[in-house]
Amino acid sequence: MKWWLTWPAALLLLAGCSSNGGTNDPSDGGALAGSITVDAAASLTEAFDTLRGRFEHAHSGTTITINYGASSDLATQITQGAPVDVFASASDSTMHALGDEALRPIDFVTNTLEFAVPPANPAGIHSVADLARPGVKVAVCDPAVPCGAVATEVFHNAGVTVQPAASLADVKSTLATVESAEVDAGMVYVTDVRAAAGKVDGVRIPADVNAVTTYPIAVLKHAKNPDLAGAFVDYVLSATGKKVLSAAGFGPP
Repeated sequence: MKWWLTWPAALLLLAGCSSNGGTNDPSDGGALAGSITVDAAASLTEAFDTLRGRFEHAHSGTTITINYGASSDLATQITQGAPVDVFASASDSTMHALGDEALRPIDFVTNTLEFAVPPANPAGIHSVADLARPGVKVAVCDPAVPCGAVATEVFHNAGVTVQPAASLADVKSTLATVESAEVDAGMVYVTDVRAAAGKVDGVRIPADVNAVTTYPIAVLKHAKNPDLAGAFVDYVLSATGKKVLSAAGFGPP
């Protein structure tokens, strides 16, 4: 389904697929070959690694290289000419910053924050307010990246002022400071706590305080292999993709 080339036709096809709860799995048939580069938010690492492996297994003549990082940094690299075929961002605003370079972005998952703490929670962090206690060391993402922007929103919602002990480049770097017990808590996504099970514990943030971020995905205008890029995006949007992403802890868009 080449929705990135013929949008009206894609809308009709998607409408026809809606009765089975998702798009057809594009791994079922179709000759694809070559390679693509995907830039993806760091929080997608585990899910996209799984999807890449399954996709390449279904299409033996394909290679997918995925660069993970802060969505804002990846977007900057794309605008500066980095050769990227697909972009999966952790925020709509970051995707929109690409302008018409991103061909018809589609929101595919959502995520919320949770704070990670070292096993057994030695600092006794049980609420967002606890993060503002004197002496508590908290790691957050830089405010310029989506996970940092969402953390700022959570602090605002909770009416607390938190002075971070560390402001990191992306969510995986933030999580790493918790895993190494450099800090008492780190503001990360629910999906990251799940991926690090056994290395950190998670403390849930109440829904009335938490904030949601939406992830869009798009084929880029200058994709060197638009057929393969579109097929991979379709796979992410397929029933198989939804199952993998849901298992990782992502919510529906």
